[in-house]
Amino acid sequence: MNLNKLGVYLGILTLGVSAGFWSSRYLRQPTTIVQKPSTYSNTIPTLSPGSNFTNLNQNVNFIAQAVQKVGPAVVRIDAARPVSSAIPEQFKQPFFHRFFGSDQSAPEKVERGTGSGFIVSADGRLLTNAHVVEGTDRVQVTLKDGQIYDGEVLGVDLITDIAVVKIEGTNLPTVTFGDGNNLTPGEWAIAIGNPLGLDNTVTVGIISAIDRSSSQVGVPDKRVKFIQTDAAINPGNSGGPLLNAEGEVIGINTAIRADAQGLGFAIPIETAQRIANQLFTKGKADHPYLGIHMITLNPKTKEEINLNSDYQFDVTEEEGVLVVRVVPQSPAAKAGLQAGDVISKVGNQPVETANHVQEQVETSEIGTALEVEIIRNGTIKVVEVRPGAFPQSEFE
Repeated sequence: MNLNKLGVYLGILTLGVSAGFWSSRYLRQPTTIVQKPSTYSNTIPTLSPGSNFTNLNQNVNFIAQAVQKVGPAVVRIDAARPVSSAIPEQFKQPFFHRFFGSDQSAPEKVERGTGSGFIVSADGRLLTNAHVVEGTDRVQVTLKDGQIYDGEVLGVDLITDIAVVKIEGTNLPTVTFGDGNNLTPGEWAIAIGNPLGLDNTVTVGIISAIDRSSSQVGVPDKRVKFIQTDAAINPGNSGGPLLNAEGEVIGINTAIRADAQGLGFAIPIETAQRIANQLFTKGKADHPYLGIHMITLNPKTKEEINLNSDYQFDVTEEEGVLVVRVVPQSPAAKAGLQAGDVISKVGNQPVETANHVQEQVETSEIGTALEVEIIRNGTIKVVEVRPGAFPQSEFE
């Protein structure tokens, strides 16, 4: 039995616990060339006249137009966080007080980092990534025109990697939100940010894929369905906007895989807005929590589980979502869910994967009954679970 493989499955799919450009094709011309009016243009298309761009040269392409529209609202965020060095325990003994004095606290170091963000209201509300500002309450915000502001970090949500910052200003430039729910792979994608400290860098590509799970991206502790793009995203781009061809924000650039080339990821703007509204209002975001470990069933995982003597149940189903552990005293435990149950529906919605279950729970309401249909020993049952708030101690 391959326990290592099973361990990978269980580690990746956990809920509520830890928590091309278009390819150019050159058509062969017929031997006899007939002069006809061209039906296409080899220049990058421009936006339609109704795009609300003014005083722009007609030869400026849609990418430049989008950047001119949004660029002033994209900011650089410089954060500094204290990092203390631990003093070895042996040097804390009284003997060393004779030589170094009684104050042997470690010298404090300052870790500095740079990221991106964008202004969402004229009075100075900003969105960025949580990892850009984590560990600090104050940041320095620099606008494209060189103005520098002190920024206050109002809230951070590590589960979705969203944070909000406030600067004191009036009539500031802002972005326009687009629709991240109806993206189609192959659409244009434009990223603006400050990679490697190079302010207002623009990269362009396409939407490579949508609905990438956190486990696929390599950050299984997050609760996000990512947008994948081939627009270049480098360190410092984090927190900057991902735009569509109309210059509307469809995502926040965030995750980068060190082992990947041409792969970037962004948090859909709808997720960012939902979390940001909570952070601006109360300084934190609540996430519904059941308290179960689960994996997606298939014939292979079924066989591996049944061969593993660590599990006190046998799996008869070959599809669905298997509950492999229930956290004691969790909402799931109080509702009567058990290890070995196979989840088939959540909130009357059929679920086929553990990610589907997580998505349905995330859209539920804390404290409100949520129907979970399970198969237990071949019998279909409906269990009512009242999700609790995700315990932050589990995430830290």
